Amino acid sequence: MTDNFVAEDVNPVRALTADAAHSESVAQAGGPAAGLRLHFITLGLAALGALDAAYLTWVKLSGVNAACGGIGDCEVVNNSAFASISGLPIAVLGLGAYAAIIALLLLERSRPALSEYTRLATFGVTLIGTLYSGWLTYVEVAILRAICPFCVASAIIITLLFLMSVHRMLEKVDNA
Repeated sequence: MTDNFVAEDVNPVRALTADAAHSESVAQAGGPAAGLRLHFITLGLAALGALDAAYLTWVKLSGVNAACGGIGDCEVVNNSAFASISGLPIAVLGLGAYAAIIALLLLERSRPALSEYTRLATFGVTLIGTLYSGWLTYVEVAILRAICPFCVASAIIITLLFLMSVHRMLEKVDNA
């Protein structure tokens, strides 16, 4: 009777199936390493966006031509009425947004107790940035009929950051 009980508990097929199911659920959840990787990818994207916005700010404030390499028409976009708000280059707003995202991501890492607030704030900044970038992309295509590749890059970066912030918020809800 004892042998039969042991045989049922140590069923190799059931054990392999249970291990596979557990491994699959861990892989789907991603585990802590995946969350850390996503955090650093998000931080890297925000830094890339900050570099892009810093370059566009420098171009606007110094009056030099952007190095578009024959792709698009940066000068039409950069010299349009849409490139500034009350004399402030919109690239400065972008730089501030990316700096805020970086600060929020660093704060989240250094103060885990604030992670719910920093994730929500990151979501808010990236949502506003994505909506504003969408408007500016519309202006480039429909009104100015000129494309600035650096502006397109920034729009893609902020949109990716927004999608990542949504994922990170949903991930937090799933793990709660």
